[in-house]
Amino acid sequence: MISFFDALETREPAEREAALMTALPKQVAHAKQASAALAQILSAVDPADVTSRQALAQLPVTRKHELLERQQASRAVAGGDVFGGFSTLGYGAQMPRLFASPGPIYEPEGSGRDYWRMARAIFAAGFRPGELIHNCFSYHFVPAGSMMESGAHALGCTVFAGGTGQTEQQVQAMAQLQPAGYIGTPSFLKIIVEKAAEMGVALPSVSKAMFGGEAYPPSLRDWFAARGIAGYQCYATADVGSIAFETAAREGLVLDEGVIVEIVRPGTGDPVADGEVGEVLVTSLNPVYPLIRFGTVDLSAVLAGPCPTGRTNTRIKGWMGRADQTTKIRGMFVHPAQVDAIAKRFPEVARARLVVTGEMANDAMTLKVETAGEPAALASRIGEAIRDITKLRGEVELLPLGSLPNDGKVIEDARSYK
Repeated sequence: MISFFDALETREPAEREAALMTALPKQVAHAKQASAALAQILSAVDPADVTSRQALAQLPVTRKHELLERQQASRAVAGGDVFGGFSTLGYGAQMPRLFASPGPIYEPEGSGRDYWRMARAIFAAGFRPGELIHNCFSYHFVPAGSMMESGAHALGCTVFAGGTGQTEQQVQAMAQLQPAGYIGTPSFLKIIVEKAAEMGVALPSVSKAMFGGEAYPPSLRDWFAARGIAGYQCYATADVGSIAFETAAREGLVLDEGVIVEIVRPGTGDPVADGEVGEVLVTSLNPVYPLIRFGTVDLSAVLAGPCPTGRTNTRIKGWMGRADQTTKIRGMFVHPAQVDAIAKRFPEVARARLVVTGEMANDAMTLKVETAGEPAALASRIGEAIRDITKLRGEVELLPLGSLPNDGKVIEDARSYK
C-alpha cells in the first residue's frame, strides 16, 4: 500500500498550480522588500503582475556564477554582506548556522522546521518516524549533513552523525547501532558495504538508502539491490534545498511542493517545450533566501504524465549534465546566450547548435540550425550574424526540423585533445 508524506502530494494539479501562482507574487514582493540583491535585480518588476508562468518567464535569471560574483563584490567592501544581499536575515537566533559551497558561496540556514524541505524526500525513500538514520553527508563547511539531519528530525527520526571518512568506524557503528538505513553519496555506502564484507561484519539492518551528490546509475542501483538495499535519489542544492525526489515507481523524480521549476534553453531564460532537455531554473518560496529564477546549471527535462505512485506533481528525468557550455574558440569565449542571440535574429530558425571541431589551436565551428526548407540566402545571413555576435567566422549547416539531438546542448565541443 502506497502512503504519502502529506495531502499536498496528491492534490489536483490545477489546485497546486493555483496555490503556487498565488504564492508567487507575494514571494516576489517579499524578495524586493527584504533582499537588497533582489530589490536591484527585480527593480523593474511589479510583483502584482507576476501571477502566471508566462509572467515569471519574463523575469531575470540569476545563475550560480552571478550569485558568487555578487557575494565576492560585497565581501570586498569593509562591512559588506557575506551573502551578497540575498539573505533576508542577519546573524542571530533566526540564523543558527551558515555554510559554504565551493567558490566560496555562503548560504544561510534559517531556524524554521525542516528548513531545507528534505523530510518529504526522505519519506519517499522509505524512512518512517521512530527509525535511526546513519547520515554520511558532510557536516563540515557544506550544508549537506545539516540538510538531511533537519529533514530526518522533521520526519521524526533519530540521526547518527556519521559524516565522511573513517570507513572502519562507520562499519562498527552500523553493526552496533543497527540503523534502518543510510543517507549520503552512493559511492561511500558502496565503500562501507565492501569494507564490512572484508571485515566479516554483517549489516542486516541497512535495508534502505537515500542518495545525493553523485550520479546513481542503474548498475549501482542493482548492485545495492543484490545486497538487500533499496536506494533512492534526491535532487537538492545548497541554494534552494530540495528540488525533486525519486519514488518507489523509479520513473523520474517528482518535484518538491515548495518550489516552482522551469526548464529553459541553456544560456537563456526561455522555457522549452515539455520533454525537451534544458537548464533547471528554480524559484524558491523560502522567505529567508528568496531566490527567484535561480539557474542551477543542471540539465533535465519534464516527463509526461503523473507518477504511478499517485503523486500528482510534475516529474523530471533527473540530472542529465551541465548547462554551462561556455567554450573557448580561437582564443575567444563563446557562450550559449550568443548562440541563442544568433538564432533569434531569424524567425525561420527553430533550434540551433554550435559544433566545434578540429584540434586545439586549429578550431573550426559550424552552426547547425533546424529550419523548414532552405530560405534563400539564409545560410549566408546567419554566417554574417555569427561574425557580428561572436567576432569569429563559422560555417552554417541547414537541417530539417527535428534533426538535432534532444540533449540540451547548445554548444558541442567535439575537438580532439590528443
